[in-house]
Amino acid sequence: MRRLMLLRHAKTEHDAPSGHDHDRRLDERGRLDAAAIGTWIGRHPPLPDAVKVSTAVRARQTWEIARDAIMAAREQVAQPSAEWLDEIYGAEPAQLLQIIRMAAATDPAHLMLIGHNPGMHELALMLSGSGDAAAKKALEDNLPTAGVAVLDFATDDWNEVAFRRGKLVRFTSPKLLKQAPDD
Repeated sequence: MRRLMLLRHAKTEHDAPSGHDHDRRLDERGRLDAAAIGTWIGRHPPLPDAVKVSTAVRARQTWEIARDAIMAAREQVAQPSAEWLDEIYGAEPAQLLQIIRMAAATDPAHLMLIGHNPGMHELALMLSGSGDAAAKKALEDNLPTAGVAVLDFATDDWNEVAFRRGKLVRFTSPKLLKQAPDD
């Protein structure tokens, strides 16, 4: 089995001082949400072995804050390897699927991708062939900022990950965590 976690970057400032979308940073709510979702991930193993992160400032900041929260929630755990990829920024589902399949080279059992909508939301929907009906319903409208979709694939080869072959195990977001804090 392979597990994939799709995490959208957390809430950001409206405009970057540079004027470039790529440079937008997390706002205060985004920093809090990234920590909350990281804590949730840390409390719901298995944890990612490898993480592929968009090079956009907001995605990198989301990972750094979430990583620290994951590590704080789980003592004596090895830190996942992280790779920064320009290709994730603005990627469509087919491009993101290729990035996921490239994980076969290092073959982590559990992979996390941190990126942007609309590609991440569309990818989550396209990969989900089965799974938790309530999670699928909640995910239909949006993959919100700092939202995470967790999918399992009945394969040991990332090259076999394909649309409609995933089982949506969980979907949560900071908003949902506030509604059900013990989840």
